[in-house]
Amino acid sequence: SVEACARLGAGEEFASLSAEQVRARCSSPRLGAGAFMRASATVQPARLVLGLRDALVRAGVGVHEHTRARRIEARADGVIVETDGGRVLAPAAVVAINAAAAGFRPLRGRIAVTSTHMVITEQVPDVLERAGWTADECISTAGTYLNYFRTTPDRRIAFGWGGGRIAYGARLGGRIQDDAEIAERLRADLLTFFPELGDRRIAGAWGGPIDVSPTHLPIFGSRRRVHHGFGFTGNGVGPAHLAGRIIASLALDRRDELTRLALVEPSHAPVPPEPIRYLGGTLVRAALVRKEEREDAGREADPLTSLVVDLPRRLGIHIGR
Repeated sequence: SVEACARLGAGEEFASLSAEQVRARCSSPRLGAGAFMRASATVQPARLVLGLRDALVRAGVGVHEHTRARRIEARADGVIVETDGGRVLAPAAVVAINAAAAGFRPLRGRIAVTSTHMVITEQVPDVLERAGWTADECISTAGTYLNYFRTTPDRRIAFGWGGGRIAYGARLGGRIQDDAEIAERLRADLLTFFPELGDRRIAGAWGGPIDVSPTHLPIFGSRRRVHHGFGFTGNGVGPAHLAGRIIASLALDRRDELTRLALVEPSHAPVPPEPIRYLGGTLVRAALVRKEEREDAGREADPLTSLVVDLPRRLGIHIGR
């Protein structure tokens, strides 16, 4: 990424940092050399969603929450959406349901669903002060199943891991959202970054699904008058503005530079059907976790683990970030 920005004449946007420069921003035994992304920012997701909802309401949009769409039918005169309480007819419809797209028949063969999990500490201003982590940088590691962590305004540490379990089909509840075993792992991992937290309390833990596309790039397209966008692979907030513009052009039947982007109706490697998707994904996940654990300990992965990790690439599925 640093080299790509330099080639494009934007070297100041993503700059290399030495290990000493990283430690000056956040002193941790797990952090070595890194890079600084000048334009990155953190977002409080609930405030973002509620703010978007308020903007829609002010613009006169009707918002119907907790109304499940049972069936969507594209017809010559528009789209009918059937719910438990009635039917809605519209000129077009947009299916923007992230990981739940795995349960939507026309799209289910184009994504897999994995999960990410977080824990958050009690208030620890003294730990942050000793680490020198006082400028509110959001930090992530460079592994395939990366750790990501940030401070909060009331001086807690929110700490996450992108290596959660694979979902079966579109079953997005259960351990995809609440996994005590992974919460314990996260607490142990957090202590390797900040050993001073050994006697501090974990105030909460949660998880959620990730809609993973084979290329790790979002996918947009149309099925007659029903338009879709999904496959953000954990990068939803960043590309959301571009995604909204693409979907708007599709829904308004515009054919412009946005609808001609390579993200619209891309060629793709199909995701295997269930149960192969779940079983294969679980096997590859276990191998990736084992590989990265060995590498963190300064050892190479064994040949069998390396072979399993390489299987997605051989099938045309992108795993790394």
